[in-house]
Amino acid sequence: MNEKHPMDYLLREDRIPHIWCPGCGIGSSVSCFIMALQESGLDLKKVAVVSGIGCTGRVAGYVKLDSFHTTHGRAIPFATGLALANPELKVVVYSGDGDLIAIGGNHFIHAARRNVNMTVICINNFLYAMTGGQVGPTTPLYAKASTSPYGNFEQPFNLVHLAAASGAVYVARWTALHLRRLTKSMTEALHKKGFSFIEVISPCPTSYARRNRLGDGLAQMKFYHDNSIIRHGADPKDTDIGFQTKIVVGKFIDEERPDHYTFLTQELEKVTGGKK
Repeated sequence: MNEKHPMDYLLREDRIPHIWCPGCGIGSSVSCFIMALQESGLDLKKVAVVSGIGCTGRVAGYVKLDSFHTTHGRAIPFATGLALANPELKVVVYSGDGDLIAIGGNHFIHAARRNVNMTVICINNFLYAMTGGQVGPTTPLYAKASTSPYGNFEQPFNLVHLAAASGAVYVARWTALHLRRLTKSMTEALHKKGFSFIEVISPCPTSYARRNRLGDGLAQMKFYHDNSIIRHGADPKDTDIGFQTKIVVGKFIDEERPDHYTFLTQELEKVTGGKK
């Protein structure tokens, strides 16, 4: 029998096999994303995926949806344009910590501040994986990278704290092990109006785990199993990630606030008295 896989209709088979290394959690996260889309009941003709540059940036090219593989650090501005031009779209930004938080960091905080209607999924692999394993904005203190051979001595961003402090209305963090919980969070985020953010902890098995002698992908999964602490509603500022320390995961923020388009429309009606 030549039966189709239940996810095939949402994957671009002509692009397979993918480029991700054995042990990488990006592929697992994409499976969660496809399941979330299936469970969400959204009209897939009104879903657009935008990504930037890097390993995670390839996601836009593998999913069979309207998708945009944009320039480095500029996924959120492209997504903002889509969301404002067509408010009926569900816009998803799917990219990595280097793309979203380093060169794209300014766009990230202001999109959250404005509460632009988009879901941002950030695969945090702790460094610039595709370009040589350089230290990045989320590399844990003392972790080694190609540009920090003696360990990183710069304080990393706590992404969920950054998102919450900037104004995101939905903030969650899971690891590449927590597939069912990640799927549920993605489903919730897809239904959320405004700026929703999900961080997926998935250290690069090639450039990060190997350099830091952390074992293979299976060893990483065991580490997540033994060291993840689920703490829903935790204050994001208390969820810093250290080098091989406990990882606080869960849904931290879930609140309501008018999204950017709705707010602008309401204010314009006040000014014009409802006249077009």
